[in-house]
Amino acid sequence: MARLNYIWNLSRLHKRLISVIVDSIFIIGSFYIAYWARIGTVIAIDSSAVQYAILGTLVITVTAFTKLGLYRAVLRYLTFHALAVVSIGTAISAFSVAVLAFYFDAPIPRSVPVIYGAFLCLLCGGSRLIVRVLVAQANSKGSKRVLIYGAGSAGRQLALAMRNSETHKVVGFIDEDKTLENTMVLGLNVCDIEGAAKLLKKHDVSQILLAVPSASRARRKEILELLVPLSAEVLTVPDMQDIVEGKANIDELKDVPIEDLLGRDPVVPQQSLMESNIKNKVVMVTGAGGSIGSELCRQIILLEPKALILFELSEFGLYQVDRELSMIARSKKLPVKVIPLLGSVQNENRLVTAMKTYDVDTVYHAAAYKHVPLVEYNVVEGVRNNVFGTYYTAKAAIDVGVESFVLVSTDKAVRPTNVMGATKRMAELALQALSEEENIKNNGTRFSMVRFGNVLGSSGSVIPLFKKQIALGGPVTVTHKDIIRYFMTIPEAAQLVIQAGAMSKGGDVFVLDMGEPVRITDLAENLIKLSGLEVKNDEHPYGDIEIQFSGLRPGEKLYEELLIGERVGTTAHSRIMTAQEDFLPAIEYDELLGRLDVACHDMRHDEIRQLLLKAPTGFQPTDGISDLVWNEKNGV
Repeated sequence: MARLNYIWNLSRLHKRLISVIVDSIFIIGSFYIAYWARIGTVIAIDSSAVQYAILGTLVITVTAFTKLGLYRAVLRYLTFHALAVVSIGTAISAFSVAVLAFYFDAPIPRSVPVIYGAFLCLLCGGSRLIVRVLVAQANSKGSKRVLIYGAGSAGRQLALAMRNSETHKVVGFIDEDKTLENTMVLGLNVCDIEGAAKLLKKHDVSQILLAVPSASRARRKEILELLVPLSAEVLTVPDMQDIVEGKANIDELKDVPIEDLLGRDPVVPQQSLMESNIKNKVVMVTGAGGSIGSELCRQIILLEPKALILFELSEFGLYQVDRELSMIARSKKLPVKVIPLLGSVQNENRLVTAMKTYDVDTVYHAAAYKHVPLVEYNVVEGVRNNVFGTYYTAKAAIDVGVESFVLVSTDKAVRPTNVMGATKRMAELALQALSEEENIKNNGTRFSMVRFGNVLGSSGSVIPLFKKQIALGGPVTVTHKDIIRYFMTIPEAAQLVIQAGAMSKGGDVFVLDMGEPVRITDLAENLIKLSGLEVKNDEHPYGDIEIQFSGLRPGEKLYEELLIGERVGTTAHSRIMTAQEDFLPAIEYDELLGRLDVACHDMRHDEIRQLLLKAPTGFQPTDGISDLVWNEKNGV
């Protein structure tokens, strides 16, 4: 092996000289073998005429190989082109033998050039293939052995792209297509899942590459469920659309998107609903720097509003989203004016001034404190921001004459067990009360609320936390072994919010179809297994990563709900429903809000809780008052 490494490390000039010398030996040797194969003896080769023919053939063949570029080819990247060059060169060489034999009147039978050409092609081409294999084996030591799921077009492209990789070595394909069973593609075996388990052990495979970029998410979920039991990390290639558009290469591997584990295929948005409240209108998004707010802005700017107002309390959050949207507008040459405004939704005068100055048509209210434990620890700020902030924003919209106002709500507003959920239900009640007054006017602001569950990748989402914990070697922390949640991607949630708002008649509570709920423990286990690791538990005490249960946090539910009551209606969109719910008349709500304002001002947390309990929020707290300042003050 040391001698081989010495040869591999020689300069290009020395390698070319060695190739010429070896080829010269092959040329002379092939002639002797061909002559012997035809005559049965090599005695006649001693004649000067035959020697001249051999010498002339040697010079012509080496010259032909040089001119054809054979000695410039790098053997470790040997392709069909190099083998074609060898074939052409040996054909020239065989023809040279025949012509020189005739010219020198050498005693060479007419069939010898043909036999000679066959032997020379085998020796020159075969030797190069052997060297290429030896180089590949030397380079593959220490590289990751991988299997590719999918022997289709994408899988074959990936295998070809990785053929010369120094970090990965493809050892086979996995495919459920019965017609490909026990076949070979690109020299690699194609097997099913059972066969893959054997290959994993035989070749010590560390990764499985998912090469089905055009498959639906539902199909990807089925595939992942098959791959999860295999002890290998699962990576995927980019989406086919990104590959076709040149945004990504086939061999740009990445982690399996979490939405593939959910198996939820997004519905194509209805363009008429998307544009209804946005195109050629002035749109304002509160909380524009947050997860949902920023995605709403990304969707809105592509629908070409007249102007997009970004209203955000966080200076850094506003800077980021303004910069991103301005770049989108420039790159796509969109005639949209992006207006970044710092401000709090608790400042009604700032809201009225901004809306009046820019003559706002549509408001998407995404500004809220949504992290359950943090709102439990900071009750007054949660009430101020979520309840009063929504009320002030809605009142400002009415004063200015905004056409449509959409509140981004949450499934935690349904029979809430925590302050955050109760404040979001109070925000819904505010819009329902105001909507009743506006409906009486006939031409007032149309209010609507859109509820949905957790969004993947949002701030506070468990998915990034799980991935970070796995990368650090665990443990992965889950609050309860039976806790379940609904999940949706941020882009789909934003699109459905826009479409739901367009269907509003006033006072509507829209509920998004979140699909099937997901058990968080199962999600954590799948993420661990897809990372090529084993869950450490009683059954597998020597596993890699343990799942620890930390217990439900203050106000946290085991199960989330999306609807109140039985009165559920359908809409023109398959994934948007309506809920008919009880609410307070405007006079009663104003009275409740006044009392809540005083209680917040005086920091009377027990009274705040009683007011939230008496309101038709369905508030059923599972814990006592958890506000940090109040507990410290009262020695709790």
